[in-house]
Amino acid sequence: MKQKSIVREAATLVSGNILAQLIAFAAYFVLTRIYSPDDYGLFNIFYSYIEVLIILSTCKYELATVVADDDKEAAAVSRFALRLNTIISCVLLTIALVLWLTGALPGNFSQLGWMVLLIPPMVFFCGTSRIYSFLYNRFHRYGQIAVSDNVNAGSGALLKMLLGWLGLSQSGLPIGTVLGQAASNLNYRLRLRSLGLPATNAAENKAAAHKHKNFPLYVATKDFVSTFSSNLPFLWLAIYFDRAEVGLFGLALTFTMQPVNLISTALERVLYTRAAEAVHTRQTIAPMLRRFMLPLSALAIMVCVAAWFVAEPVFSFCFGSRWHGCGPYVQALLPWVLTSFISACMLFIPNVFSTQRTEFFFYLVLLVLRVVAIIIGIGAADFLLAIRLFAIASAAVYVALALWYLWQVRRYDATVR
Repeated sequence: MKQKSIVREAATLVSGNILAQLIAFAAYFVLTRIYSPDDYGLFNIFYSYIEVLIILSTCKYELATVVADDDKEAAAVSRFALRLNTIISCVLLTIALVLWLTGALPGNFSQLGWMVLLIPPMVFFCGTSRIYSFLYNRFHRYGQIAVSDNVNAGSGALLKMLLGWLGLSQSGLPIGTVLGQAASNLNYRLRLRSLGLPATNAAENKAAAHKHKNFPLYVATKDFVSTFSSNLPFLWLAIYFDRAEVGLFGLALTFTMQPVNLISTALERVLYTRAAEAVHTRQTIAPMLRRFMLPLSALAIMVCVAAWFVAEPVFSFCFGSRWHGCGPYVQALLPWVLTSFISACMLFIPNVFSTQRTEFFFYLVLLVLRVVAIIIGIGAADFLLAIRLFAIASAAVYVALALWYLWQVRRYDATVR
């Protein structure tokens, strides 16, 4: 009965996310004919900063809501995270405003110009939405998470199209993204009362944050290193190579990684909650993982093999001739895509077993290997070579991570049999 419940919950999240992704993907058929690879290259630079800064804004405290001992503790840590997110977003806005007004925007920020002012509100809305989504996750309100995802995808896509048709070729993508995320955030807030969260005071919020200090100390640090290294092609390579080439790579990355993240994120959220409950009640975890991981991994392998052969003609047909050249990037990314999917479904394991400190060292190794890949690519003046080496380095570390996750599960299960 419990396994059926997990399947139903995962299906709710996945189906909701699939609809959201289908909306976003369908929009690309129009958006890639409104916006150029150069426009998307600039947008990828913009969003890469969002992905890095969002980790700092919440310090990953949203994850603590799932493993909190009771609902009051979950409410306390989430309220601490919301306040932290607000403070950091305001600090970022002040810094961005000063840099823009003084004309002192460094590195890739100079390409964004006034659009750097969109980064702080986007960080705020993303951070708040993440905190709310994990609260809903704790209470198994997966349908409401799916609704917010669909609001984000639908409103964001429509606004990007409208702004593009109005002639905002470069700013339309980031503005539409910010407004879509704001709409999703509002949807969460309007439904928040339904959770019936217990009241807490500032002292209780601070105590809950201190109790779960491993999340900012190790999980946030690990995720910051991982996300920073994942975005190196946009943060670093984009300085040395043509922005249109960055846009081609960005589209290839979107259509290879997002379907993977769609399934793995939904499944990881459900399994995270269930695994935490299993540990609290001293039940095994491995059978639950096998039920999902084996068939999905087999399916992922078949999809990756098919993508190797059809990527170039499919991209050119779907998005137009100016997007010709995405295929080699898709092929280069496939080893990373496959191994990322397998390991991503188990990302919750260090949080359940409090082994975040060890996990952090895997991501330090990953950062070093990715930096080496980028340096080689820059030295050879070959963007595609950098991406190939980048993906191979990523795949090697993700394989090691997956094996380590499974070892932890086996060690735990041996203690409860």
